[in-house]
Parts: sequence; structure tokens; C-alpha cells
Amino acid sequence: MSGTKVLRSLLHELRKASPNGCIKDSLAARYILAQYKKYETTDQQHCKARNEAVFLGQTYLTYLSSLRNYTELYHEFHGRGERTVKDTADLVGFKLPTDPK
Repeated sequence: MSGTKVLRSLLHELRKASPNGCIKDSLAARYILAQYKKYETTDQQHCKARNEAVFLGQTYLTYLSSLRNYTELYHEFHGRGERTVKDTADLVGFKLPTDPK
């Protein structure tokens, strides 16, 4: 994955993690952008730190997306006390038989 794609994905994940969806004033977004500008390279120069920065960005991206997925799963499946048989069947994807009267 290229550095630009990692940067865009990181900012996207930060936007999802933000309570209001805006990262304009976010210190994390400013820091990430500053680090990417610091390790910016051209065609004439090759920087080992740039590759390390991309790897670190991918690591943070994995962490942020995994944390978001964990939170979504936790809220969906966390026990809220006793569930009805219908709720449990819906949770695992089964349909209850209907009683014809």
C-alpha cells in the first residue's frame, strides 16, 4: 500500500472515531500530516525512514480499524441480561416456527 493510500485511510478512520465526524482541529490528524510531510520523498531521493513511516502508518491503521470493529461487535453482542427465545434466534440467524391457529 502506498503512503498516500495509508494517509487517506488513517484520516478516514480518525474521522469515523471522531464524535462529530470532523478532524479539522484534531491533534492526531495534525501530527499524522506533519509526519507524512516530514518524510516526503521525490523521485530523486530515496529515504529509508519513509518506508518505516509507511509501515508505522499501516500499523496504526490496523489498530484503529480493529478497535472500531471490536467496539461495533461489543455493542451488538454484549449481554444485556436475559434475552427472549426470539431475540436469541434472530441473533444467530434462525427463524422460529409459527403456530397455525
